[in-house]
Amino acid sequence: MTKRFWNLIKVSPVVVASAFFVANSALAAEVNEPVTNVAQLSDSQDSNNMSQVTSVSQFSDVQPTDWAFQALQSLVERYGCIAGYPNGTYRGNRALTRYEFAAGLNACLDRVNELIATATADLVSKQDLATLQRLQEEFSAELATLRGRVDGLEARTSELEANQFSTTTKLVGEAVFSVSDVFGGNRAVAAGNSNQNLDSNTTFSDRVRLNLYSSFTGKDQLQIRLNAGNIVSNTGVSGTNMTRLAYDGVTGTGNSVVIDKINYAFNFSDAVRVKIDATGAELYENVNNFNPDFASSGRGALSRYGRFSPIYRQGQGGSGITVTFNPKGAISLSGAYVARTANDPSLNNGLLDGDNAIFGQLSIQPSKALNIGLTYAHTYQTNGANNNLLQGTGSTFSNNPFGNNTRTESDNYGAEATFHLGSKLALSGWGGYTTADAQTGANAGRYAEIWYYGATLALKDFGGEGNVLGLIFGQPPQVTGGSIKNGSTLDSGTSYHLEGLYKYKVSDNIQVTPGVLVIFNPENNNNNDTEYVGTLRTTFTF
Repeated sequence: MTKRFWNLIKVSPVVVASAFFVANSALAAEVNEPVTNVAQLSDSQDSNNMSQVTSVSQFSDVQPTDWAFQALQSLVERYGCIAGYPNGTYRGNRALTRYEFAAGLNACLDRVNELIATATADLVSKQDLATLQRLQEEFSAELATLRGRVDGLEARTSELEANQFSTTTKLVGEAVFSVSDVFGGNRAVAAGNSNQNLDSNTTFSDRVRLNLYSSFTGKDQLQIRLNAGNIVSNTGVSGTNMTRLAYDGVTGTGNSVVIDKINYAFNFSDAVRVKIDATGAELYENVNNFNPDFASSGRGALSRYGRFSPIYRQGQGGSGITVTFNPKGAISLSGAYVARTANDPSLNNGLLDGDNAIFGQLSIQPSKALNIGLTYAHTYQTNGANNNLLQGTGSTFSNNPFGNNTRTESDNYGAEATFHLGSKLALSGWGGYTTADAQTGANAGRYAEIWYYGATLALKDFGGEGNVLGLIFGQPPQVTGGSIKNGSTLDSGTSYHLEGLYKYKVSDNIQVTPGVLVIFNPENNNNNDTEYVGTLRTTFTF
């Protein structure tokens, strides 16, 4: 073959150079680098994209002294069928196989036929046509094999399309395995109550979520989430919500599968994004929560309070709408309305008459490193027995300060920020103030003032790429003032939250996170013993 090949070069270096060009790019992945999955296919396509050139001088690795320089120049000026790599190189020294050469020849034939068909045959000499004919005959076997491969790929693609789950929907799954235990001297109690021994057993539990994401226009998204788990909250043994894990359930679901989230998001215009929650509304997913490294329940903080400010839990689990203006801009404004029992037509329920939250947030990003949020939420809760002002974060008193059978309204104010010190270090924090008023019941006319704050530090790529060393510190919600405090010893102390964790990336789909949560003065009672929660969480994503 070598002798025949060089004889052909003498006849028409233009044709041979063109074959080198196409073979150098088009079949690189198909012959030498087989793609084994969709992600690799995407990466391969991105890395082998070619850029059209108008002058051979645009190639940084081609010099006028190169033996094929005139041939390359002719391809650009006469045929217009040569391209280079995005980084401005031609890579003319790559070795090529007979199959690659056949692929290049096939491309040249297509270009010549196109020129002839468009009455530009004057650009193709008879000598070139004769050479192309000889090359076509010489490599007829390789061309036939190549066509067979293409036919095979087309058949496989058709089979995949015929058997795929959906043309509009993709599945994203997450499975969490958790080993955890609570340690300490006595079980946390409210001020004035007798101490009890903390008696806890080590648990091994799980949670699985399957998300179905569908898009019908390319700019919208329908989410349906299936959830199952058997994780029981540790509050029963610790005596406080402050020890709750990020991914626990109050009683667990016994690994029964439920649809716990349905929503649809779309662009009302280029400057307005709308999200409608049919069920399972969570404001911390609909707007920026300013704690990106720890917000996820499966891959973020280990504790419930360490994920983000409690203000984002208002109206949690209900139905509603969120509208964000200028979502991609340096300044954006979000507004939301969420009704917790929107599906219930009975008295003191429904879309407008039941528990609800009206939410607003102004996000300001003066630079890529700094992001600031100012947040407000007004909530209305109808039943004191089920009232939960801060959705299971902080002391029992701060979540229901007025007791049973009390309608409660609250105004919640928050400030949040995230600051990136380079690519490896991120600081986030939040502070919040809530004033709650009793509308009915024995405490009607009384009010409570509640404060809380938190700060997080994330050291990225610590000990390896993709790993994160995290530290979280804060004060969980505490009733600090208001008429409800008159004569009360509840929340007379101050609790502190300290959490350390290390997110270890085993692979792109497996993360192992050991960590320890320490609660000082649980239930805002200085007489309570310090409690410790040790946890090992393993998260699988697929």
